[in-house]
Amino acid sequence: MQLSRALFRVGLVSTVAIYNLSPTISLAERSSFGIRNSDCLIALLTKEGSCSPEVCQEIGLARGLDLLIIPLLEQDAKLPFLIEHLRPFAFEQSEFSDVIGNLIRTLRELSRLEWLKVTCPKCGEEMTQYLTQEEDVKEALAKGKWLETICSYCQNRIHLDARTFEPML
Repeated sequence: MQLSRALFRVGLVSTVAIYNLSPTISLAERSSFGIRNSDCLIALLTKEGSCSPEVCQEIGLARGLDLLIIPLLEQDAKLPFLIEHLRPFAFEQSEFSDVIGNLIRTLRELSRLEWLKVTCPKCGEEMTQYLTQEEDVKEALAKGKWLETICSYCQNRIHLDARTFEPML
């Protein structure tokens, strides 16, 4: 969920969210629909999940559709053979926010991410703002600082995690 929320904040839709919708449609059909209607597949590969038949089938479908596949690989997990030639974003659970930050930076380089969705932790309103310039994000990360914005509804100053753009309390 942390990954889906971070992608949503920068205007990307995770099809994992549709897995719980439309229970009358089979999981296989929902997965196939999500992959066929995607620009890329971000494969979150855990120790347990990386060898599951479902994950391998989803990766196989994405390969067959010639989608960009970006693997996120948990420490001690193995890449499925269909993508073992790819260089994954390796992570430990304690450093998952860092991997999300690297993923978002990579996606920014590959596409035109321009908008940021922020929910104010004080008033709960959701705002859409311009995405912080990459140079400012790098500077905040280098200095160990937060990014800042102001809620356009209640004027509350909001600190954002520079890696994931998550509002901090």
